[in-house]
Amino acid sequence: MAHEHAHRELSRDDAPLGRAFLLISLFAIVEVFGGLFANSLTLLADAGHMLLDASALGLSWFAVRLSRRQHSETHSYGYHRSQVLAAFVNALLLVALCGWIGFEAFSRIESPRQLLPLPALLIGTLGLAVNLFAFRMLHGASGNLNVRSAALHVLGDLLGSCAAIAAALIVWLFEWYLADPILALVVIAILLRGAWKVLSESIHILLEGVPDDLDLEDIRDTLTNQVSGVLEVHHLHAWALTSERPMVTLHAIVDEFVDEIAAAASIKAVLNRNFGIDHSTVQVERGPCLDDT
Repeated sequence: MAHEHAHRELSRDDAPLGRAFLLISLFAIVEVFGGLFANSLTLLADAGHMLLDASALGLSWFAVRLSRRQHSETHSYGYHRSQVLAAFVNALLLVALCGWIGFEAFSRIESPRQLLPLPALLIGTLGLAVNLFAFRMLHGASGNLNVRSAALHVLGDLLGSCAAIAAALIVWLFEWYLADPILALVVIAILLRGAWKVLSESIHILLEGVPDDLDLEDIRDTLTNQVSGVLEVHHLHAWALTSERPMVTLHAIVDEFVDEIAAAASIKAVLNRNFGIDHSTVQVERGPCLDDT
């Protein structure tokens, strides 16, 4: 049942990612030429961001399709982790892009450059409409880590379009050219906060960290208190295949009068009901643990 639910979520993610990839790719080309023509840093930064986002969305879309593949002899858990890897790469690329925009912004603060406000305003407004539409598509998807990283890129484009519009208006009305690099730095600060969140979460999953919503001590106490005949739980390990698929392995010492199969079934039921863990490996023991000896 859980696997069927996961496949439904992947199907729901596929189409929005594909459509957003196509939409962002086409407009990124338009924005590159517009940014060069208007000499707008915020517009060029947004154009570069959209080009990067096009590749990020393509990577996310490919990861979703790849994760549908069934497990094999060489990949016994399947390809679900490809989504986490895509999120990790996307976040790294976003951090690198922020570094480049920041460097360019500081150089323009030291030496302001003129921009053409009306073309920048027109292209920025079109970009805002495109990014709003793409963000709305992704916001209706499942919201797993991979899709959230893709949506974060589009949100960055959305902020970039707003900054480009604001910079163009300020230059047009007040001829204050520093507005362009300063607003670009504001966008960077917002993007880095979101990128760090996705980056740290994907690293935690890739390093087999315990999911944030699971407490190992709570799992031990629950199993020993709620499962009849369980005396002790040890060698308890929890990690996540993806942000939505926690997994657990454990050893349980049971009373000598308890049926081992029934005890394992009860433990699995409690893990699923209380902690949302639908895939667990339970080793039931009556005497000393073989791994300890």
